[in-house]
Amino acid sequence: MSPKKRAYLNLTIGKDCIIQDDVIIGNSSKDQVIVGDNALIRSGTIIYSKVKIGNGFKTGHRALIRENSEIGDNVLIGTNAVLDGNCKLGSNISIQTGAYITAFTTVEDNVFIGPWVVTANDKYMVPGAKLIGPTIKKGARIGANSTILPGVVVGEGAVVGSGSVVTKDVAPGNTVVGNPARILGKKS
Repeated sequence: MSPKKRAYLNLTIGKDCIIQDDVIIGNSSKDQVIVGDNALIRSGTIIYSKVKIGNGFKTGHRALIRENSEIGDNVLIGTNAVLDGNCKLGSNISIQTGAYITAFTTVEDNVFIGPWVVTANDKYMVPGAKLIGPTIKKGARIGANSTILPGVVVGEGAVVGSGSVVTKDVAPGNTVVGNPARILGKKS
């Protein structure tokens, strides 16, 4: 490994992976990181320890993936995107440039999260409060610059319009827009 790449012990990297320069994988010699086959990890990316990543994983430049996260197959974490700790991501997910996925968020399969989306997990914004991230169900689409508040569930196949602030659960198949987000229409 060149001086521009750093990885700690207890690291498992699958077959046919490309890891560009200035990548850090792991931050502890005792905690494991697993990266599946066919990954493309672009320069500047940091992946903490205690992370398990499936096959076909890709990052943009300078992605950050925090500890205790699980990521399925065929997931993209875009340039400057942050996946905070204790997150669970399914498969076939696209998280675009600059998105912030807060700790304790669950994202199910086949989800699209647009650029600069922000999720939140601290309902009361006080030290020591219980953190609860949102849940984004299968096939949901979140438009650019949207904000999803703590504990909100975005239902299966739902759409959140760009720039929306989602303060309440979104029923499966619904489309919501605005601040606060309101139902625009129901998916047929």
